Amino acid sequence: MPGKKILMLTGEFTEEYEIFVYQQAMEAVGHIVHVVCPDKNAGDLIKTSLHDFEGDQTYTEKPGHYALLNKTFSEAERQLDQYHAVYCAGGRGPEYIRTDKRVQAMVRHFHENKKPIFTICHGVQILIAVDGVVRGKKVGALAACEPEVTLAGGTYIDLSPTEAYVDGTMVSAKGWTALAAFIRECLKVLGTEIRHN
Repeated sequence: MPGKKILMLTGEFTEEYEIFVYQQAMEAVGHIVHVVCPDKNAGDLIKTSLHDFEGDQTYTEKPGHYALLNKTFSEAERQLDQYHAVYCAGGRGPEYIRTDKRVQAMVRHFHENKKPIFTICHGVQILIAVDGVVRGKKVGALAACEPEVTLAGGTYIDLSPTEAYVDGTMVSAKGWTALAAFIRECLKVLGTEIRHN
């Protein structure tokens, strides 16, 4: 079976691991991941961030590496029918790209066409910006997003830092420490089977 096409929505200061680890894992098993950011083109770089919990009341933020975008946003916008799933990476990017009507329209496409939706950490903020996407769903995310999930009609699931949760074709997780479980569940939803001989 040919690999699936996944659209990754990012913005400046999206969580570094949630871009690089996810993209490379999916590509390692034959899927295609197009990393896009509003008003940016293939070949552009975006700044990323690294979030961690170091004993403070909230996470700390440090500069990450630059991430290379491999698809022009406007092209992806016109080719949504080609994608099998959308992935909303976390970090600080979702905070501002969720207000972009074009990003909202992209998410609405996947929701209305019942295509898989993958979200980690703050990525759920993008989904919440589109009415109905999380309504009636059980969703994991960073704990700071719990009020938003609830107000949008979803049920917040307080996952451990290494768990992922599946509700239908929506896969969610709390943050980058759950990437192994998150990627595993995304692969199952995509119908990808890995066999060890």
